Amino acid sequence: MKLLQAKLSKYTAPQEAKAAGIYPYFRAISSEQDPEVIINGKKVLMFGSNCYTGLVNDPRIKEAAIEAIRKYGTGCAGSPFLNGTLDLHKQLEARIAEYIGKEDVMIYSTGFGVNLGVVSCLTGREDYILWDEQDHASIIEGRRLSFSQSLKYKHNDMASLEKQLQRCEPDKVKLIVTDGVFSMEGDVANVPEIVRLAKKYNASVMVDEAHSIGVFGEGGRGICNHFGCTDDVDLVMGTFSKSFSSLGGFIATDKEITNFLRHHSRSYIFTASITPASTAAALKAIDIMIEEPERQENLWKLTNYALEGFRSMGFEIGNTSTPIIPLYIRDNFKTFAITSDLLKEGIFVNPVVSPAVAPQDTLIRFSLMATHTMDQVTTALEKIQKVFKAHGILA
Repeated sequence: MKLLQAKLSKYTAPQEAKAAGIYPYFRAISSEQDPEVIINGKKVLMFGSNCYTGLVNDPRIKEAAIEAIRKYGTGCAGSPFLNGTLDLHKQLEARIAEYIGKEDVMIYSTGFGVNLGVVSCLTGREDYILWDEQDHASIIEGRRLSFSQSLKYKHNDMASLEKQLQRCEPDKVKLIVTDGVFSMEGDVANVPEIVRLAKKYNASVMVDEAHSIGVFGEGGRGICNHFGCTDDVDLVMGTFSKSFSSLGGFIATDKEITNFLRHHSRSYIFTASITPASTAAALKAIDIMIEEPERQENLWKLTNYALEGFRSMGFEIGNTSTPIIPLYIRDNFKTFAITSDLLKEGIFVNPVVSPAVAPQDTLIRFSLMATHTMDQVTTALEKIQKVFKAHGILA
């Protein structure tokens, strides 16, 4: 055996979980990703999706994607920098700029690629990136690739952020990067205070809206819109793989920044363009989010019902106030075991263990879609309570 294989063969955690019958990943779904899905021939309630709007199986979006394939084919066979820019891409960029309220937009092939390509190249060696310790992995990887000085502040702790800002040289660029809604804990960034501190210390702000678009703001425009801070946030990032029910991502900002990114952002220049089908799907999703506010209203009705239900049952759910509800277990093995038992009960949820969170913070991530029914949420609450009690997490 070569040295590489010998080294990697020591990683046996997946095999151990499979042997114990509690391996919780790569569960194959053989149906559309609706509130109810088919796994191993059985119907299961889906509470692990990020499609907060519930649009992923909407016939209008599917038809828009099919029409785009008929006109443009299945792919672009190149990056946007070279042969991969379609007029459809330019339409989506203009539509998002209008929707978000920014001067210009660039679309990337994935949301991960946005954060990787933007955070890594905007600032220089003598500049600073300030980031929340619970930021998404894509932000973390972006700042790792940057040559800038990296300053971490405590999660949603504005006093910690200010202390880090005070360490920065006043005449150097300072970029504060935060999730708008934190993807595992479900809590909301204090964007107004971040903006206030940015003004005080002459810093720039980038907000990742991946989990807040479609959930917060007028027409689902996100957390910056919700707080009335869009004009004061320099860069707004979003993904198409969640509320837009597609695949890809974008950065919305001013033309000075996009001009630089279009010629320096490696994950943009060296990655093939978003497919025509994905582009058309995202375009249609924007129209529906604006035209059907009742979708967002129902999501919040379900969210408030679930939050109240979990709290009244004694679950530990942290500071969440969103459709992302963490159910803390604080034990890797039990997290896997509970996930497995819930699937047997017909409830699909996602386990979150280290390194996604600290080992002592392992949890079940329960997430809602606008298309869930109240009865489905009630069923989930009852079955989750039953399984948690069986594992000694609840009294």
